[in-house]
Order: sequence, then structure tokens, then C-alpha cells
Amino acid sequence: MLNLAILISGRGSNMENIVKSIKKNKIPVNPVVVISNKSDAKGLEIAKKLGVKTEIIESNGLKGGNWEYDSKLVAALEKYKVTPQNGLVCLAGFMRIMSPEFIKYYKGRILNIHPAILPSFPGLHSQKQALDYGVKYTGCTVHFVDEGIDTGPIILQSIVKVKDNDTEESLSKRILKQEHKIYPKAVKMFAKGKIKISGRKTVTS
Repeated sequence: MLNLAILISGRGSNMENIVKSIKKNKIPVNPVVVISNKSDAKGLEIAKKLGVKTEIIESNGLKGGNWEYDSKLVAALEKYKVTPQNGLVCLAGFMRIMSPEFIKYYKGRILNIHPAILPSFPGLHSQKQALDYGVKYTGCTVHFVDEGIDTGPIILQSIVKVKDNDTEESLSKRILKQEHKIYPKAVKMFAKGKIKISGRKTVTS
């Protein structure tokens, strides 16, 4: 069975949703650890209540994409047997860019959720970007992580209609509901070997 690590920086609602889905025997993976780069992340307490071990590896000012930080992540992941052979790493509001070394080490085994229909509106504040641009539809995307910013092969997407009176907060809430639906689904597909990467695309079965 796959060993799952979930990386968070804040409330960890996607983490909570994935773990609860696993606990209901909906996803055949073993959630071994939740890691945060912030000691005050609310998701740490949620993870503990759900029976998942936690680790704090603080950034201490190290910028994203830094192997000095990510090497500590790898050491923690390997301690919990989340390896390139039998591990899966899910980013769930983890506010750091992963280093090329980390991505290469866990190639094809890192998933992320992004609150937009990629390739539109990558990076931060995607909901604000969507509102500022005036799109009629946005949504969320689960994708593999590569060395770009939200550029990895897409696994699943869900569409959300933008309302005329939407604020960044109201739109974010509706997108989050869709995130909670498709992220566990993508993890389940990965766990069952139903996703193959073919160039820029994924092929699902």
C-alpha cells in the first residue's frame, strides 16, 4: 500500500478531506504523516485528531525552491517510508515552491491542487486573477508537480461559474467545495494505478 504524506502551510482543509476519505476506506493508501513549514498551521491539530502523525519543518527564511530546505523534507519523508518507490506526496496549501532536486527525486509522485482551470491563472491569488480578468467560469485543477509553476500534467479539473456579484472570498469558497471533491478522487486514481503520464498529458483508465 502507498504511504501518503501531505504537506500544508495553513488550515489544511484539503488534507482533512483526503484523510477522512481514507478513513472511510474510500482510498487505498496509508496516511503516514502531515508536514508543515509553519508551526502555527491549524491543520496540524486537525491531523493529530484524525490520528495522523505530524512534523514541523520551519522555513526559517529559506526561499522556495531551496534544496537546503527540501533535503530536510526528504529526510522526514523517508523516516516515514514515503519513498520514490512506494510513496505519494500531496501538496495541500503548501506555500513553497519545490526545488528541482525534490521534484526529480519524487518524479511522478507529487500532486498539487490549484484553484483555477490551468493553464489559466497560475501562481498566487488565482481567484482574484479570475475576477479581475472577468472570466465567466473558473474552477480547480489537480495536477502533477513539475519544475514550473503550476505547469505539470493535468489529472482532473472541475468548473465553477463566476457570479456577477462574486468577491474573492465567495468565489474561493465555491471553488474549495470542488477541490474537496476532485483531490481525493485523484489520489484514489493514483493509488489504483489508473493514471499514466504521456508527455504533457495524463492518460486515465
